[in-house]
Amino acid sequence: MTSPATNAATMTMAQALNTALRGAMREDRDVLVLGEDVGTLGGVFRITDGLAAEFGARRCLDTPLAEAGILGTAVGMAMYGLRPVVEMQFDAFVYPAFEQLVSHVAKMRNRTAGRIALPITIRVPYGGGIGGVEHHSDSSESYYAHTPGLHVVTPATVGDAHGLLRAAIASNDPVVFLEPKRLYWSKDEFAPTDTPVPPIGRAVVRRTGASATLLTYGPSVPVCLEAAEAAKAEGWDLSVVDLRSLVPFDDETVCAAVRATGRAVVVHEASGYAGFGAEIAARVSERCFHHLAAPVLRVTGFDIPYPPPMLERHHLPGVDRILDAVARLQWEQ
Repeated sequence: MTSPATNAATMTMAQALNTALRGAMREDRDVLVLGEDVGTLGGVFRITDGLAAEFGARRCLDTPLAEAGILGTAVGMAMYGLRPVVEMQFDAFVYPAFEQLVSHVAKMRNRTAGRIALPITIRVPYGGGIGGVEHHSDSSESYYAHTPGLHVVTPATVGDAHGLLRAAIASNDPVVFLEPKRLYWSKDEFAPTDTPVPPIGRAVVRRTGASATLLTYGPSVPVCLEAAEAAKAEGWDLSVVDLRSLVPFDDETVCAAVRATGRAVVVHEASGYAGFGAEIAARVSERCFHHLAAPVLRVTGFDIPYPPPMLERHHLPGVDRILDAVARLQWEQ
């Protein structure tokens, strides 16, 4: 249903990503898409649906099931002036390509003293919540965030999915673009031509509050917003910050939100031990120490391999676990 005033339409995140790819490919002939089943099938989640029909098999090409080869090929393409967008079919399928990612994608600009940039966008459907089995529900963001030379972003809204993907493709730095699988079918009113492109490296405050600040990203953003609504019954007014960009990290927005409440909880699906939440907690503790009324707490997935589908609801952070952490913040004064 389209609104004549804004040209906005109800769109899913999957459709917004497809629109972003289509727009980038129309505007720049150097942009191309490659990956397993991205062409004829349109991708497992149909993110590349219709691209091969519009742009041909040379610009939306199916590859063998060889992730290291896919990313290695993209490195060569980027070195010769193309802007490849790589789709890794599932989160844990990236691991065979990790050597290419760490040794070449992340280091080429530094290795050549800035003479060779690798404008590669690596799209990774990640996270749980869809009943997927092992190797189909990983949250591997810490690996990428720990690797100097990579930008790492993850959208939580339809508009950000479109805008951040356009920003990633336009970037001359390699970007690992983490797409929350459970949000592919989330919907919102969205007008691609009227919505500004969010810059990589800037967080956004999704909800302001006075009691405590929830710091989160990707698939955990809607869960935190739900928790913030439920917290009203306890008399708590929670702020929710959507990081959007893990690298570069927006210390300014995050610290301002934490200083305003004096309490913070970090929420993400990945395992807690050495997870990205530990970096967030450390940065907040170092920069906001004299404003904190309680320790920074974390609500995360458990430190186990991803469980079978019937158990994932216990594994993933939910409203009750988030509110339990907030209750601990109120007690630790």
